[in-house]
This record gives sequence, C-alpha cells and structure tokens, in this order.
Amino acid sequence: MHAIRVVAAGEALLAPSVTRRLIATFVAQTPRPSATPLEGLTDRELEVLRLMAKGLSNAEIAAELFLGETTVKTHVGRVLTKLDVRDRVQAVVRAYESGLVVPGAG
Repeated sequence: MHAIRVVAAGEALLAPSVTRRLIATFVAQTPRPSATPLEGLTDRELEVLRLMAKGLSNAEIAAELFLGETTVKTHVGRVLTKLDVRDRVQAVVRAYESGLVVPGAG
C-alpha cells in the first residue's frame, strides 16, 4: 500500500540509480542475435544512430558532426529506411537491441 501512495504522489518507486543498474543488468543478460540488423548501415549512419540514441535533435547532431541539418535529415531517413522502422524511437530501440548503444555508456 505504501508503494502505491509513493507512486500516486508522483515519486519514483525505485531510485534512478537503482533503475539504471537494473536496466544495465537486464540488457547485459539479454542474448544478442548473432547477425546484427545494423549491417547495412554506413559508418556515418551508425554515428548518426548513436547520437539519435543519446537523444540529440537533428540540429544537435549536425553541430556534433559538423554537417548541415539537411544532410543529417537525409542520414536519419536512410537509417529509418534501412532498419525498416517507422520512427526515431524504433530506430533507437533497435540500436539498444543490437548492442550498438549500451545503457549508461557515455
């Protein structure tokens, strides 16, 4: 009952540090597929996908990679097409599932 009141009050049931460790442990124990679904991506597209997974916007990715925003939009579109996903969220999930991005890694 106490947990329900904590959550209802807008507080987290677990501390953020505990949640991060739990997710990291789960991901570490999840078996990886032998063939990565990211094989068709270029090095630049992988770089863009990593930055997408960090939560960067197209403008922020452009600044980070010294590219034009239109070029980044093109790369993002190609990533979505090659991964056969409908949006950035699904692409980021795929990046985590494939091991390209690891929770807690800088």
